[in-house]
Amino acid sequence: MYVSKFEASMGTNLLIYLALSALLCLSKANAEIVNTNVERSLDLTSQLVKTLTKISAEDTAGKPIAEYVFFASEPSLAYILVKDSADRNVQIKKNEPLKGEQSFTLTFPKAFAKQSFLVETVASKSILPHPEEIKQNDKQFVRYSGNLHFYSKYKTSSQKTNVKLSSSNILSHTQVKPFSVSSNKITLGPYENTEAFSQEALVIHYENSSPFVTVNTLERTLEISHWGNIAVQESIQMTHTGAKLKGSFSRYDFQKEGRSGLAALKSYKTYLPASASGVYYRDTNGNISTSNMNAVRDFIELELRPRFPLFGGWKTQYTLGYNVPSYEYMFNDGNKYQLKMHLIDHIYDNMAIDEATVKIILPEGSSDIRLSTPYSISRLPNELVHTYLDTTGRPVVSFSKSNLVESHISDFTLYYSFSKISMLQEPLLVSGFIYIIFVFTIVFLRLDFSITSHAHKE
Repeated sequence: MYVSKFEASMGTNLLIYLALSALLCLSKANAEIVNTNVERSLDLTSQLVKTLTKISAEDTAGKPIAEYVFFASEPSLAYILVKDSADRNVQIKKNEPLKGEQSFTLTFPKAFAKQSFLVETVASKSILPHPEEIKQNDKQFVRYSGNLHFYSKYKTSSQKTNVKLSSSNILSHTQVKPFSVSSNKITLGPYENTEAFSQEALVIHYENSSPFVTVNTLERTLEISHWGNIAVQESIQMTHTGAKLKGSFSRYDFQKEGRSGLAALKSYKTYLPASASGVYYRDTNGNISTSNMNAVRDFIELELRPRFPLFGGWKTQYTLGYNVPSYEYMFNDGNKYQLKMHLIDHIYDNMAIDEATVKIILPEGSSDIRLSTPYSISRLPNELVHTYLDTTGRPVVSFSKSNLVESHISDFTLYYSFSKISMLQEPLLVSGFIYIIFVFTIVFLRLDFSITSHAHKE
């Protein structure tokens, strides 16, 4: 059968077209997200690991990236925040842990083929004292263990890590070239073409004399009054989780030598609202007078000094309370009310809280209660509490949250309904009680309880 040159040429072109289409489909099928550049900054100057990760990613097929899976390399992650290149918040969804690995799905406000975003994380309990016990006059050394490479499910073309320490006294650190050390800063990398899920230990042993103090339990109680006041009380139990004190404590050496007990907690500053009044600071023995209060423009700086310095392994507990005017935190529209306050407040710099419980005591008669929080919490069952002049009891909204840091200081919003007529209940009870006393007194004074003798007729 005769085939013309034109038909043969068309057949060849068709084969070439089909081959190119197959290759294009294959390349799209194999398309994946690649981290083109990653730059990490680790802040290890305190007891917390604060990480800033700048990530530039792109899809090899040029498709828009709508979602990105981020793995948290720190085992005790407390806080995470993600912003895109336009400084917009990126939606974060926590995934179910897989083989002990915690990951998050990031959903970008807008999908682009190339995404640049910043991930901020804070982790606790990742820096441990080493050795675990020291004498009173010894320096505190700690060891950080992490991942040298950026742990990701995607390949990374180039990455670099900058580490900032609290001291230039570095005993040892991971040395994988290229790296450089300058005073209290270590630069690792850049490392090229790192495979996905790449792991290599990063260990740094250095001096860190900042007090490692952990709040074991925080019970924060807010008592709301529609007569113009909100009473705030915080019951705090804390432990020095740094290197434990080896041997006995010498008060003489502590006061004589300036370098004695460098890692001990002697005092710390906590911040209260600028309108706070009636501040008290006490423990089980009574009021603690070793505190100073200084009013600043936007807040009150309260310097707290425990009865004794806190060394490694030592514990203390105390209660801090104050009052604030309700008009600064409460808003209403008729009988609909809205309370907006900090879920937790600043206790000390670089704080770490194991467990916090917040109780909000509302006025008697409150209903239609609804709570909105800036992050996930564990709701506790509602309850009633009875105080003076209460009849049915005041509703109490309770919730808890574990593993908190300073970045968690943000506002919650509580919505509820309250009839202003209910505010007359207490004055009417007091008035009624006084009225009953007056009536009883009047009746009592008019009664004649005298004993008289009557003459008998013969």
